Amino acid sequence: MSDYLTEIMSQVKKKNPSEPEYHQAVQEVVESLVLVLDKHPEYRSAKVIERLIEPERVIIFRVPWVDDQGEVHVNRGFRIEMNSAIGPYKGGLRFHPSVNLGILKFLAFEQVFKNSLTTLPIGGGKGGSDFDPKGKSDNEVMRFCQSFMNELFRHIGPNTDIPAGDIGVGGREVGYLFGQYKKLRNEFTGVFTGKGLNWGGSLIRPEATGYGAVYFAAEMLTTRNETLEDKVCLVSGSGNVAQYTIEKLLDLGGKPVTVSDSTGYVYDEQGIDREKLEYIKHLKNVRRGRVKEYTDPYPHAVYTEIDQQADYNPLWNHKADCAFPSATENEINEKDAQNLLKNGVYVISEGANMPTTPDGVNIFLQENILYGPGKAANAGGVAVSGLEMAQNSQRLPWTREEVDKRLQLIMKSIHQTCIEVAERFGTPGNYVNGANIGGFLKVADAMLDQGVV
Repeated sequence: MSDYLTEIMSQVKKKNPSEPEYHQAVQEVVESLVLVLDKHPEYRSAKVIERLIEPERVIIFRVPWVDDQGEVHVNRGFRIEMNSAIGPYKGGLRFHPSVNLGILKFLAFEQVFKNSLTTLPIGGGKGGSDFDPKGKSDNEVMRFCQSFMNELFRHIGPNTDIPAGDIGVGGREVGYLFGQYKKLRNEFTGVFTGKGLNWGGSLIRPEATGYGAVYFAAEMLTTRNETLEDKVCLVSGSGNVAQYTIEKLLDLGGKPVTVSDSTGYVYDEQGIDREKLEYIKHLKNVRRGRVKEYTDPYPHAVYTEIDQQADYNPLWNHKADCAFPSATENEINEKDAQNLLKNGVYVISEGANMPTTPDGVNIFLQENILYGPGKAANAGGVAVSGLEMAQNSQRLPWTREEVDKRLQLIMKSIHQTCIEVAERFGTPGNYVNGANIGGFLKVADAMLDQGVV
């Protein structure tokens, strides 16, 4: 069986050259599926894996726009519609200079399994552009979003493909994108999630990914009869996911001590309390500033600039109990993983997508710590997106308490699936295998039911 999977990886690399993130994402899932294929030869004979790793549709288009000085710019837009076996494509849009085909394919592939784990009927997709919203005026962002949607609108719809936000795409961008879609299609439908509350959005949606990652950590701790009370927590990032991870940690008695952005990180040994969190939210969401400014009102905190050439990230080298990587992919390497363990961290719940390199993941698994991979731990965001879709279909908004309760139940269900599936396939406590196999089985069975399409 390993020869079969080795051949699959060989084909992935041959067909998708220069896409290391995509190779990494597929490799991780394929390694888990070794445990499945001996018991289920029907998946092999129907070429389910071969079909899963090939996107159903890849859309690439140019996005021309004009800046405030009248200069024309041209960016590239993407939408990867990966798999629709269990529902319409669902996944965010990312606007960031690092965006390319390989990164979006890895994200779309991860999204298939993540969405399957939520128990909701949604397939997987991802999209975005190499456009950078940082430093752009609201009008420039609006013109870009309108140009982007002038092409994307042909490929999405409430029963086809429902995008959402991601890195670089927040409430402002979703508003501009949705407004242009509405104008072009002359219809008001739930084609986007992450919408404003006044026009079809859901309560708890901005908070959902961060809240969900903390709920997942709390569920993992219950397996050792522990809670998050008084746990010192390292959090990376300072955007939506990091902010609400910190907020929910405070709700559950945790003590977050770090926050970061692309230039550096802040370590606040006293803990980031609610007043400090409000400062971070205003700094990043309103002023769009840098985290180094945190030390202006709170001079006791220490700001460290990140050395991009260093072989480790000092943020992960502080005494703590829990870590919540909430910034971007591959932010924890092998040395970071060793530093985390050396400093007492034994709970890791990934708020970002694939934030740990394969070598780092292997270290966590060997040490048998509580390690929640992103496709399970950060599924809260897309879960509440699914709940937003349900509210749009009903034309009824739910209360904050109702959505939060459903989110907690979904994260509990995902955790239970990971535990049960890992146990069933002989690797108890291995959340990576539990998440990969649990997400795969539902999609694979649906693909078998629907024939070779």
